[in-house]
Amino acid sequence: MKVIGVDVGGTFTDLVFADIEAGRTAIHKVATTPDNPARGVVEGIAGLCRRVDLPEGEIDFVFHGTTIATNAILEYDGAVTGMLTTAGYRDILHIGRHQRPEHYSIMQEVPWQDRPLVRRRFRKTVTERLVPPKGEVLVPLDEAGVRQAARELKEAGVEAIAVCFLFAYLDPRHEDRAKAIIEEEYPGCFVSTSASVSPQFREFERFTTTAINAFVGPKVRNYVSGLEREIKARGMKAELRIMASNGGAATAGMVAEKPVMTLLSGPAGGVIGGDWCGALSGRRDLITFDVGGTSADIGIIRNGVYSEATARDTWIAGYPVMAPMIDIHTIGAGGGSIAYVDPAGGFRVGPRSAGAVPGPAAYRRGGTLPTVTDANVVLGRLDPENFLGGGMTLDAEAARKVIQDLADRLSLAPEEAAEGVVAILNANMANAIRSRTVQKGIDPRDFTLVAFGGAGPLHGAEVAAELGVREVLVPPHPGITSAMGLITADLKYDAIRTEFQSSGEYDLARLNRDFDTMEAEIAARFAADGIERDKVAFKRAGDLRYVGQGYELRVACPATALDPAAIAGVFEAFHAQHKGEYGHVFPESAIEVVNIRVTGVAAGPKLGRPVVKSSGSLEKALAKTGRCLFRLDGRLEPFDTPFFRRDLLPLDTSIPGPAIVLQEDSTTVVPPRCSLIAEASGNLIIRIGGAS
Repeated sequence: MKVIGVDVGGTFTDLVFADIEAGRTAIHKVATTPDNPARGVVEGIAGLCRRVDLPEGEIDFVFHGTTIATNAILEYDGAVTGMLTTAGYRDILHIGRHQRPEHYSIMQEVPWQDRPLVRRRFRKTVTERLVPPKGEVLVPLDEAGVRQAARELKEAGVEAIAVCFLFAYLDPRHEDRAKAIIEEEYPGCFVSTSASVSPQFREFERFTTTAINAFVGPKVRNYVSGLEREIKARGMKAELRIMASNGGAATAGMVAEKPVMTLLSGPAGGVIGGDWCGALSGRRDLITFDVGGTSADIGIIRNGVYSEATARDTWIAGYPVMAPMIDIHTIGAGGGSIAYVDPAGGFRVGPRSAGAVPGPAAYRRGGTLPTVTDANVVLGRLDPENFLGGGMTLDAEAARKVIQDLADRLSLAPEEAAEGVVAILNANMANAIRSRTVQKGIDPRDFTLVAFGGAGPLHGAEVAAELGVREVLVPPHPGITSAMGLITADLKYDAIRTEFQSSGEYDLARLNRDFDTMEAEIAARFAADGIERDKVAFKRAGDLRYVGQGYELRVACPATALDPAAIAGVFEAFHAQHKGEYGHVFPESAIEVVNIRVTGVAAGPKLGRPVVKSSGSLEKALAKTGRCLFRLDGRLEPFDTPFFRRDLLPLDTSIPGPAIVLQEDSTTVVPPRCSLIAEASGNLIIRIGGAS
């Protein structure tokens, strides 16, 4: 089987080819084409096929991580969206909850009010009402009202419509009928129902998630269908799979229907790829550290299992999202992050980025502002003649000029300013990692930092030292690890249902019936993809809380039917998990089963373990010796630093820092007092000097 993984980033589009049976891989990077990312994807695939001398028609699968949905939300550039909701609830999207982004500020941005996904004039109401706990019909759906609302929204030029009724998570019949009527009145309109997108309680979050699905829907649908057409136009028979935020791949058809699945598509591939690389070296407790041109994405993996986001902390561009997602924290920090002096005289780095165009000044694409990449050039940590494996030459003079301009504003020497840029960026990234570890009761010193992305290995060792982390793992191809993660991901679908049953009074028959129904729904999705049920592994879980609590913890449930002993075991597991999360437990309190979940996983093609042979020595690997600057004992000092070619490094040989390791898709920095070992697994391991 021959597969290609493609991850579109803010600066570069990364590609990896794998011949699964032959165990052969190859990588490729091209500049991202922001005006039409599909063009960069197709051109990159064609270039990679030429590189490995493979006819494009022989590719079996293209796995793709896309930023289309994410960018549409971040840039507030989606479809003109309408909404149909229950009479009396027109303004849920505007009111939100009592939580505000900044509790004590009267001068703040409230995203759902300042950047409404659905403007008020496009929110229509109709009479209908279902009632809990089972969703009985109290007031029938006003079908004539739905028809009239659809006509009005069509005349107003709305491109997508979100249908969000009050208790639709209990029974989707009213939403489904409303969708059918809208499609009759307005063929071609993108219609989302809350029961199909996020069938769970919490009206504001459910309505917002559905509105996001509609807001990004036409753009994602057009992109995916256009990419499929371009792939086929080139004679490729490859099946397109899109990385979903839950850590699994999905078919193009499923993504076109539920584009909210792709909000963290690319970063999710990075977590999966980081986990795969960690397993090669026997590391199962990992902090994935994916630093690209515009952002840094951080994920936590404990005992080989990545963390999943919860309803209380899943936000995209300030909007709450209730969709299955890997817990990934993103900050504006990367190689293209712009350094500047703010109006108060403060020295800042990011979150604004120079992006792919114009990019850093060193790229010679018209960039005139100082960036992190320019700072690394001035510090000597990037070799201008060996950037991207020699595929791109950096302009050292242009980099020095923009850093000099920054230094003049700060009254510093250019080298001091450059080191300040790197130090501030590292501190920002270390603080972001602390927010996902220390602030959650997790000690980062028990983890290995997996540094990847184009800029991750440049900064990984210094960030690890700030955190007290003892070692950094650099994957075989750090710059395209997210793309590699795409071709190690499984096909994965999720289902959820709200239950509201307590430990004092629960209905096991209903729980088992609902679990079985959800499994059947997921099995039907896989069947539509040509995958038989016996090829699918199902996992069950529940969202539990003490009665009266505001948020839940996810607890694994048995794969077989629940009986009194099994449900008692689930409740005990919740107590233990609550103790670990919050440090206390209430053994006498009643427990509430809020939601139940089923995940179906079908194995996808898997990369084999890389075969790495010792093919060199330090003498052969030495490309040059250059002057690099590092801060040591409070002083910025120059060091004569060896630059090594990674492909010629001897295996299992300790290399003392400072050292720089060059390869096509990234540069690895080994600071003084640290050491480096190239493993037979294909990974590099950096031991951090002074880490406790």
